[in-house]
Formats: sequence, structure tokens, C-alpha cells
Amino acid sequence: MKLRAGITASLIALSLLIYPSAQAATNICIAYDTGGLGDRSYNDATLAGVKLAQNQYTFTFEGVVTDGTAADREKRLRNLTSKTCATIIAVGQGYAKTIEPLALEFPNKQFAIIGDASIAALNVTSVIFAEVEGAFLAGYSAAISSKSRKIAMITTPSNADLYQNGFLAGVAASKKKVNSYVKFTSTDTSIAAKAMISLGIDVIYAATSGAADGAFDAIVKANTAKNRKKSAVDANLIITEPDLYLTVSAATSKYLLASVVKRVDIAVADVIGKAVNNSQLTDVLDAKAGIYGHRYTIADKGIEIVIKSKTLAAQSAAINAAASAAYAR
Repeated sequence: MKLRAGITASLIALSLLIYPSAQAATNICIAYDTGGLGDRSYNDATLAGVKLAQNQYTFTFEGVVTDGTAADREKRLRNLTSKTCATIIAVGQGYAKTIEPLALEFPNKQFAIIGDASIAALNVTSVIFAEVEGAFLAGYSAAISSKSRKIAMITTPSNADLYQNGFLAGVAASKKKVNSYVKFTSTDTSIAAKAMISLGIDVIYAATSGAADGAFDAIVKANTAKNRKKSAVDANLIITEPDLYLTVSAATSKYLLASVVKRVDIAVADVIGKAVNNSQLTDVLDAKAGIYGHRYTIADKGIEIVIKSKTLAAQSAAINAAASAAYAR
């Protein structure tokens, strides 16, 4: 009996070593950008991705928020490297210069960065979006919506090539005879919007970052001005999310035509899914530089247009067909 009991106890002990009774949950660590949660931008979109992933995977997660300084970014990330994180997700390209040396210092730690593809390291997943494709959707939508046959895009000089090329390609694909304008600004978009409206432009695509309220306020004021000409047509807005956020009321919602959405939530859920399964996104983004990750596009539903206008909604099939013809692979 003692021998049998001893053998039984040994077998139980061995089985516990081979088959752990409870595996520790995967821990996901997130370094939010300045502003933290409630920013109605990338931080909130990242949390939406976490919630999306929770519907598919079992994991724990924790987050930190930076004040935006280089020293604080390093402090936050370095603290996360000391924890058991399956991956450390940094929100925003502001973390790039901090992650680059840390990735070399901690080669066994896995990092992911949202919105940047400049770090040449195998343990860094770069998550970016095809801005040119989003701008195409906006250009096409603007062209088919315009009554004055004058449309414009407001963007920053740093985004000039990608957004301008996509916007104008979308306009061309619409086969509408419209005049297209591109305004570059690094300051208040309300000034640029006023200038565009004064030229008779009735659809403006805002491809900047931060609050779109300035441009939207200019549009609302122009549309509701008591001294406006009777022949004037309403000006309307298209924005890019989560780059931009906007306060819309019931009275002003009719002036928001659509939002081009970068599906940060889907991207974050994908990164988490890979981490839970001890893997990572490894598409080649730049072979010569050695940069890996994934570029989200229209084809994989990483970029889409959310239509707010009932009139434009009737053209949704045409918009999506044009985008698929141009970019679906």
C-alpha cells in the first residue's frame, strides 16, 4: 500500500510538471500617448482595439501615459520592460526615438508601435496605414458630392505627398469635372477653411491632426450667416479619424459628409492576437532598411469610409467599387 501510494504521489507530481493546472495569462502592456484615455483619438482607438481583442483572446493588460517629453517616454517604456509583457504597444510615432535603442538593449522584449515605420529591429512591429488610400476615398467622395464643382483638401506640409496624391487620384477616378485645391497649413485650420469657402469651395477634406472643430466652425458659420448670398451652396466637411476629432451637434451634423477611418482598433487587436500566440506581424515594410510589421489598407479593411450624409450614402457602392478597383489586391 505504501509503495502504491508513493507511486501515485509521484505520478501526480509529474503530471503537474508536464501539464500545469493554470497557465499564467498573457500580459499586454500599452504606452499611451499624451492625453491618455478620453482623447477621442489614437489612445481611445487603441483601447477599443483591446476591447475587440478581449472578445477573441484571454489576456491581462496594463497601461501608462506619457507627458510627451523624451525623458518621460523612456522612463515609461523602461519600466514596462521590467515587467512580464508579451508585447509593449506604444501609441504614436513620438515613441520611435525611444523604442529604437531599447529594442537593441532588450532584444528578447517584443515592441509594437502604432503610426510609425522607422525602426529597423526584428523585435519591433511597425503598424502603419496607407494614407494615400484614405485620401483617395475622400477625394472621390468630395468630387461626387460637390455642387459648386470646387473641392479642397487641407493638410500639413509633412503629409503633402501621400495625401495629395491619393486625394487627386480619387477625384480623377470619379470622372467628375471639378476644380481641386490643396491648402497646406501648420496652424489653425479655421483660417484655411475660411479661405477655401471664400473661393466657393463646398467640400473640404481635413487631413490634419488634433481637433477639427476650427474648420467645422468656419463651415457652420458660413452656412448660417445672415448675409450669405441666396445662390451660395452649403459647405461640407470630410475628416480623417482617429487623427481628427470633432464635436458635432444635431444642428450641425448635416455638414459632416463622412469620416475616413484608420482602423487602429483592428490593428491593435491583431497585434494582441499575435502576442497571445507567441507571434508577431512580420510583413516586410522596407526590405533595405529591415523594417517589419503591417501596413493596413482598404483591401484588408484597415481603412474605410464611414458615411454620415444620407445623400452620399446612396453612392457608397460606387465609392467602395472605385477604391477596390484602385487598391484591392
